[in-house]
Order: sequence, then C-alpha cells, then structure tokens
Amino acid sequence: MRNRGYEWQALYKGIVMLAKRTCAPRYQEGFTLIEVLVTIIILAFGLLGLATLQSKMQLTEMESYQRGQAIVLLADMVQRISVNGSNAASYVTGGTVGTGDSQPTTCAGMGANLDICEWSNALKGAAEQNSGGANVGAMVDAKGCITQVQAVDTSTGVCQPGVYRVTVMWQGMQPTAAPSLVCPGVAASNTLRAISSEVSIGLPTCS
Repeated sequence: MRNRGYEWQALYKGIVMLAKRTCAPRYQEGFTLIEVLVTIIILAFGLLGLATLQSKMQLTEMESYQRGQAIVLLADMVQRISVNGSNAASYVTGGTVGTGDSQPTTCAGMGANLDICEWSNALKGAAEQNSGGANVGAMVDAKGCITQVQAVDTSTGVCQPGVYRVTVMWQGMQPTAAPSLVCPGVAASNTLRAISSEVSIGLPTCS
C-alpha cells in the first residue's frame, strides 16, 4: 500500500509538470507586424529622399551644361567683334538673335552680317543635332544681342573708344534671382539666365 501511494504521488507530480510545460507562455521570435511596418515606412522615406536628390542633381547638371554652352557662345561673338573691330558698330542688333529670329539657316555674305547669322544658328543649337534632326547644341530658348555702351569719339584730346556689350540669355531649370542685365525689350524673370561681356575697340591712330 505504501509503495502504491508513492506511485500515485509520482504520477501526480508528473501530470503537474506536464501541465506547466504545456501551459507555459511561448515567447514569439522574429519581427512583429509593427516592426515590419516601421521598417517599410523608413525604407519608403529613404527611397523618396534618394529620388529627390537624384532629381536635383539632374537639374544642377543641366544648369551647368547650359551655362557652359552660353560661355562658349558669348566668347565666340566677343572674338568676332574684336577681330573686325573697325566695323564693330555693324554688329549692334536692333533686337535679339537666336531662338525666334528671322535669320536664315544657310548663311551667306561676309563681315558682320555673316557673323551674326552664324551666331544666330549657333544659339539655335545648329552645331549639334539629335537622331531626329532637331538642334540640341545650345541652351533652352537661347537668344543673344549686341548693344553699344559707349560711342566712338575721335575728337582731338578725347580719343574715346567704342564699347559694346554682348549678352547671351536662356531659360533656366528652376527659379533664381532675376538677372540685372538683359537684352533690350526682354523682361527679366527668375527663370531667365543671362551673361554679358563688354568689348572695347581701341583707337591706335587717335591722339
């Protein structure tokens, strides 16, 4: 009888231990649903920031490309006027040349008229074309003008050289400060870009 009592006690203890193991709380391992959602949200914000950064980099690259093209076109006309300094007054344009003007695509003649015609085509991007034949060698809506800043005065004791301003304008990709110097008849805006350079024609025979 005593041994049987021990057996019942051992059986009871075994059942209790088994019940404790069965009813013991199981701790969940790995990510919970909330953790997964937080990770997705953080990843989405990161990708959005990366896309915004890439877009700004492309705009900056395009702005830099356009300014580089404008500097080349500005230097081209400054050199043309300097070479033909005796006829510098003939380069003065009544308005803008380039995009939207009436200059022919095939230039003829000589002197200032030829230079302005070729400069107009360069401003229109004729130096480079895409596979469809469209001009892509210049800036967006590129225009230029040449104005007289100071007239020539060869009076005795004065000898005032002629000064001419060459201006190149184009449309930027994003708003900035409006340029202070633009071509006559053109309204400055925060998307308009403009660079200028002045050419002084010397008077070696004046005294």
